[in-house]
Amino acid sequence: MTPASPSTHSGITLNINGEKHSLSVDHRTTLLDALRERLALTGTKKGCDQGQCGACTVLVDGRRAVACLQLAVAAEGREITTVEGLADGERLHPVQQAFLDLDGYQCGYCTPGQICSAVAVIEEHAAGWPSAVTGDVRPEAGPPPLTAEEIRERMSGNLCRCGAYVSIVQAVAQAAATAAETETTEAAA
Repeated sequence: MTPASPSTHSGITLNINGEKHSLSVDHRTTLLDALRERLALTGTKKGCDQGQCGACTVLVDGRRAVACLQLAVAAEGREITTVEGLADGERLHPVQQAFLDLDGYQCGYCTPGQICSAVAVIEEHAAGWPSAVTGDVRPEAGPPPLTAEEIRERMSGNLCRCGAYVSIVQAVAQAAATAAETETTEAAA
């Protein structure tokens, strides 16, 4: 009797942008391919397909992840946010609005990954996470000023072939300032 060959597919449920999606995937299917090819969430872009350009950046449990290097089966049970899930109805996320206000895009291909990364950058900074250019990394020092140098370092995993970096840095700074103002206003209320 020949032993049964193991299945190469699994049924999974992905929680994407607050909505559950059940699908059967080959174990080798990346999160990127599941998003784009199986769920038609095409905001997440396929750039290098090697984890080097950041075009496929999404948020997994609130942290940045390059979807081309993550298997879809490993994302089951995690909260996945794509660029499509950032807006609140018709109201854009502050990072999306800042990218529009300051022309933080040119051809737009890298923009979804840049925006998802920027959302995480602002949250990481507010939480006091240091970067490679942070001068004082002691926890009691608190978050360093979110300078252009800090933003460039923190966004360095996302490439823009058009060279919109100056506008991207300005957009991240504007969105961080908006987030800080909102937090202060909510704390005072």
